Amino acid sequence: MGEMSLDNLSSQYFDVLKELGNIGAGNATTALAQMIGKKVDMSVPQVRLLDFKDIGDLMGGAEQIMAGIYLAVEGDIDGSIMFLLSKTAARHLVDNLMGGEHKPDDQEFDEVELSALKEVGNIITGSYLNSLSMMTNLKLVPSIPFVAIDMAGAILSVPAIQFGMMGDKILLIETQFFDELKLSGYFILLPDMDGYTKILSSLGMGDVSV
Repeated sequence: MGEMSLDNLSSQYFDVLKELGNIGAGNATTALAQMIGKKVDMSVPQVRLLDFKDIGDLMGGAEQIMAGIYLAVEGDIDGSIMFLLSKTAARHLVDNLMGGEHKPDDQEFDEVELSALKEVGNIITGSYLNSLSMMTNLKLVPSIPFVAIDMAGAILSVPAIQFGMMGDKILLIETQFFDELKLSGYFILLPDMDGYTKILSSLGMGDVSV
């Protein structure tokens, strides 16, 4: 396959990422429905290759208040994963999960609600990780999740600093979940440099340098 960079992803690799997005989002949708006890549908995930600086704009601007669930990944690949959704969507999910009244969108999360949000993020990111693990036969072990409610730009600065050496491009999977509301969730996978090579090699895409 020859040399490859994130700026020049092959259509074959993009197809694989879309398949990962489909399977991961499908599993996440099933898990979400079981958690909140309601039917949840999803749109076809969109896989995008973006400049890191443009991710905040996709989510409604760097100042948009988001909930971010962040996990480190170890095993055959080192890196991290992140799931982001708007604070409004996070409030909706937590209220449904806890079976209580629907609180105002701008109400802050208490400790119990933050714990519930971590669990949602844990299950959703786990769905994607399990899909990737099944497709690649790679062992992927997530850490305990960390949750932050902050501006999109601030949340994204964590992986930006950690993975700044990888260049400015990043792969993002966007999925819209539907129950009574339409909720957009953004899944970001950040393997280290060797991780991309291992993923591609395990998928039979030859010797790839990233």
